[in-house]
Amino acid sequence: MGKTHKAIVTRLEMKAPPRLAPAPRPLGKYALLRAKKPPLHFYRYLYDAVGRPYVWVSRRNIPDDALAEIIHHDAVEIYVLYVNGAPVGYVELDFRDLPQAELSFLGIVPEYIEQGLGRFLLGEAISLAWLKNPERLIVQTCTLDHPAALTLYQRMGFSPYGQSEVEVEE
Repeated sequence: MGKTHKAIVTRLEMKAPPRLAPAPRPLGKYALLRAKKPPLHFYRYLYDAVGRPYVWVSRRNIPDDALAEIIHHDAVEIYVLYVNGAPVGYVELDFRDLPQAELSFLGIVPEYIEQGLGRFLLGEAISLAWLKNPERLIVQTCTLDHPAALTLYQRMGFSPYGQSEVEVEE
């Protein structure tokens, strides 16, 4: 058995596109590219590189066929942020339950934290999500995520609508 962590999960929603100034663009050469039906090993690399410091476990041991069913679904969009040719973060948007859209995963690899890339990526994710005209965009974060995550979601236009305590086993 692995280590168990207690966390408070906060669920947030956005019911209309926010009116925000665009986040500053990343320094250096950058690209935000959609990874259409990415290879499972690449997705697992991104998920682990971004999520390991924050105890992301929901997809760590999921069988390949179950993972492929999710991330290769036509209504799931994965975008990878590259800076100077290296993948530094990703976002996963889930449109399978429209008119509700979900920002399922978003994060930056540890070496690139505190450079404004999370804010930039979140702003781009919000813009991409509203292109589908959902009635509601949801996201959740927890106390195991980056300490600035909840504040950032709220600054970018999300409002909390629920909380719960969970136990996460590594």
